[in-house]
Amino acid sequence: MNHSKLVVYFGISVGLLASGCAGGQAAGEETAISEEALSANICPAGVPAALAPAADQTIKASLTGVGVQIYVCNATATGFAWTFVAPQANLLDDCDKLVGTHFIGPTWQGNDGSSVVGAKAAGASVDPSAVPWLLLNAVSHGSSAGKFSDVTSIQRLSTVGGIAPSSPCDSSNLGSISQVPYTAQYVFYKTKTHGKVAQCNGS
Repeated sequence: MNHSKLVVYFGISVGLLASGCAGGQAAGEETAISEEALSANICPAGVPAALAPAADQTIKASLTGVGVQIYVCNATATGFAWTFVAPQANLLDDCDKLVGTHFIGPTWQGNDGSSVVGAKAAGASVDPSAVPWLLLNAVSHGSSAGKFSDVTSIQRLSTVGGIAPSSPCDSSNLGSISQVPYTAQYVFYKTKTHGKVAQCNGS
């Protein structure tokens, strides 16, 4: 089943300076600016050092995720609780152009068919009203070549919303599904074999 087809466009985004819409550069192209300027433009303040990628990783792209975090009401050993199922979001570039989707896996898939699946390496609760900031390492890639084919790690930063519902989960709504709106900045990294790297690394 192609989960990316489940994504609904919500029409809101957070503008991120990655390639610059007004500069005449095509949306989604990588930026030929200095490593220092790239990280300064893209990285939010206060990125925990625990979320730093490996030392040979450099920023490849930054996209905004706009969608929902999906939860289901489940029975547990101690009663009932909202259990996380999957994200479901659109990926927008800094020109608000839809360039891909984010879904169960967790998977990020581009419009070109390329994809990457990540596994959580570290997390930090920066805002109690939002899902944690994360560092994920790539564990597999799709067979189609494209923008996500060489992604080696992903950071989820600047999250808004998406935490488990505050509404009750009990026997009366067992199995019910809740879709909680969220936004996040996804910073994608690739390996760089020489020279300086640009990172959102808490420094």
